[in-house]
Amino acid sequence: MSEAGREREGGLVPFLPSALAEAVAADWVLEFSCCCLCRYFVEECEAEFRRWRDVAQAVSNGFSKVTTHQKKMVYLCQLLIRIAEGKRLECHFENDTTISPLESALSFWTLLEREESKLNTLHEEIRRLIQIQVVAVYMEKGYYKEAAEVLERLFTDSESHKPLRMKLAAIVKSKDPYVPLLQSFSYSLLLSKVKSYVKLFLKENRTNFLLQAATKQVESEGGEVRVLQNKTLNVKEERENNLEAKQRPAEELRSTTDWLTGDISSRVRPPSKKGCRTSSVQRLKDLKNVEERGDDLPCSRRRQPWTYEEDKKLKSGVREFGVGNWTKILIHGDFNNRTSVMLKDRWRTLCKIK
Repeated sequence: MSEAGREREGGLVPFLPSALAEAVAADWVLEFSCCCLCRYFVEECEAEFRRWRDVAQAVSNGFSKVTTHQKKMVYLCQLLIRIAEGKRLECHFENDTTISPLESALSFWTLLEREESKLNTLHEEIRRLIQIQVVAVYMEKGYYKEAAEVLERLFTDSESHKPLRMKLAAIVKSKDPYVPLLQSFSYSLLLSKVKSYVKLFLKENRTNFLLQAATKQVESEGGEVRVLQNKTLNVKEERENNLEAKQRPAEELRSTTDWLTGDISSRVRPPSKKGCRTSSVQRLKDLKNVEERGDDLPCSRRRQPWTYEEDKKLKSGVREFGVGNWTKILIHGDFNNRTSVMLKDRWRTLCKIK
């Protein structure tokens, strides 16, 4: 045995895996991180989603070349990361800062579709919803010029795209973000459809080496898997019960084709405080924690002066969701270290000032 071999055998030199073994291990980690990212996206666990987002990003960036087998997982991870940040126009994934998260997501959805052996109705619905929401998010924020510009980038001159392009062009010109088309094909509906796609992906990719190996290990150490599974199911059931009351009426889930052949002259007003239907359910877990520890926040944080931008977000939230829906406004507005109680008090103050 060589001197180097004896040193390694004696523990002086750490074992270094071959390039092939390292590639196989990296592939397992990618599969596992993609599985976790999909799971927490569906279950709306923001903290866990962000943790596995970072893992998936790091693993994906570590590949010098993405294999055919890995492409779909990488594209799906990138899609979910961008969909989750879809309403944050200040968040950029491309070098071009004019590209919004949802517009960036659309490019990865196109890549995902190329990896599919057969496209179905769900694929087309998700594509249309992303296209509509790219424009809708700009309009919700009052960026009508940007909405018109992105509309030009999104659609080609093909006849199949012409009806929807004309509809959206008329909506942008009207500067009314509350038209039936945008309300019915909402961001929450987009999330629902993407979740359906993710569930199908998870069903087709049940075999995951790391997950199977970890399950066997935990079972051999005392059968703790059953306890963890029950805990997960209870959390999931609680979330589903909370979301059930917020589900949109069936008539609002019409197909895109129906709207493309319909009339856009009608308008709907912002939702009333009793009938708000268009709210993002992102960050619910973090918001719950904020509400629970609100009384324990330091005085300096509770007395943080309100900025002009925060007042603007609050007013926009009240217009969209109605007075009294403070939690929904908090979720939608992405306020910094605020609670729903703070929003309510600030609104009273603004009303007195008026």
